[in-house]
Amino acid sequence: MQRLTLAGGIPDNLRGSIVALGNFDGFHLGHQAVVGRAVQRAFHERRPAIAATFDPHPVRFFKPDLPPFRLTTLDQREALFAHAGADAMLVFEFNEALRSTTAEDFVTELLGKRIGAAGVVTGDDFTFGKMRGGNVELLRTLGADHGISAEAVSPVLLGDERISSGRIREALEAGDTATSTRLMSRDFAVEGVVQQGDRRGRELGYPTANLSLSDYQRPRYGIYAVRVKLDDGSEHPGVASLGVRPTFDPPEELLETHLLDFDGDLYGRRIEVALHAFIRDEKKFDSVDDLVAEMRQDEVEARRLLALPSH
Repeated sequence: MQRLTLAGGIPDNLRGSIVALGNFDGFHLGHQAVVGRAVQRAFHERRPAIAATFDPHPVRFFKPDLPPFRLTTLDQREALFAHAGADAMLVFEFNEALRSTTAEDFVTELLGKRIGAAGVVTGDDFTFGKMRGGNVELLRTLGADHGISAEAVSPVLLGDERISSGRIREALEAGDTATSTRLMSRDFAVEGVVQQGDRRGRELGYPTANLSLSDYQRPRYGIYAVRVKLDDGSEHPGVASLGVRPTFDPPEELLETHLLDFDGDLYGRRIEVALHAFIRDEKKFDSVDDLVAEMRQDEVEARRLLALPSH
């Protein structure tokens, strides 16, 4: 899987590609349908497939003071695109130059000349160009004039509503991991490098791998049953606290994960923590003994939710 930018140019072997075009944050079932269709077309037409995304998110560009809302990092999207069968990921840097690019120039100059796309696949609600001046119909019309065949994929529904990143964020805020997992076909996951902590978890008998939430959407604060993927590819069950640790001062927002039946040093390693199931809200305890007793019950519940034998 290659990661491309317009500034770096498109290699000759990837010109004439079928491009899946969208933001794809979360890479939910609707996004998967768009990329899947592009990969399918590329296979039948014997062309490469490129999944194109935007960074930073356009909403972040226009509203920089919004609270964090990302569902995936670029690294996570790259892995998901590769798993879906794309040959490369193209990252459009959303800056002032891209913001001011007209819809016509986006098609003729960027998709046509600089990328050399033979075809484009989008969602049916995709808009592009200055002031969102372009839509699927314009993409079809302008594309046809420049040798680019464009098509839109119908929305994917769950119940009577289309699947969207907004629905995923709402589910995460409510601690409804079952719904977010259905919408994405996988658990929401936070990726990062394990940072040094105060070692309080180790003192309590529950050593933790601590991650910053960075630009991720904040799920409901509380305790979760999780699955942890390490940088060596191994996966481990765990129980995690996501929040501000109200029992201790000063408050510090962290994702603290205890890997069950694991003994090893994770400091400085890149891991991914997938939130499988919400257990309970975080709360402040009157004593450390009360906290540890509750942590033991959290472990029991996490083992049950992850279908593990009791410890």
